[in-house]
Amino acid sequence: MNVNKIKLFLVDDDAVFLKSLEIEFLQHADFVIETFTSGEQCIENLPNNPDIVILDYLLNGIIDNAINGIETLDKIKDYDADIPVIMLSAQDKIEVAIDCMHHKAFDYVVKSETAFMRLQKIITTIFHNKKLEKELNWYMERM
Repeated sequence: MNVNKIKLFLVDDDAVFLKSLEIEFLQHADFVIETFTSGEQCIENLPNNPDIVILDYLLNGIIDNAINGIETLDKIKDYDADIPVIMLSAQDKIEVAIDCMHHKAFDYVVKSETAFMRLQKIITTIFHNKKLEKELNWYMERM
């Protein structure tokens, strides 16, 4: 396995959407992808050190009494506040987006035909910001 590949966690209880998203990422970039159908599975696998988590907002379709996306987001941030989490939802409501951002999501994307393109741009932004942060830290250490 190439250590330069981005490790991506995809978490969604909609198996069809999850598989189509996984296929899109594998066809368009060089990722290591782990998929999960519940927040609990995602949390259990955080020791695998994902670079980015793409997480469904609701997560209510597979397991009764499963934790939802916001609860999962909070647990991810408790585990490692630096893991960028992009929230996904079929709900195109500003209240949902605000809720996600309040819980420290990096961004919020509505599930649509353009969702994958938006996700690609957000991931590019995340890694651009990380690169700039490393460069800034390098310069600050030398001053």
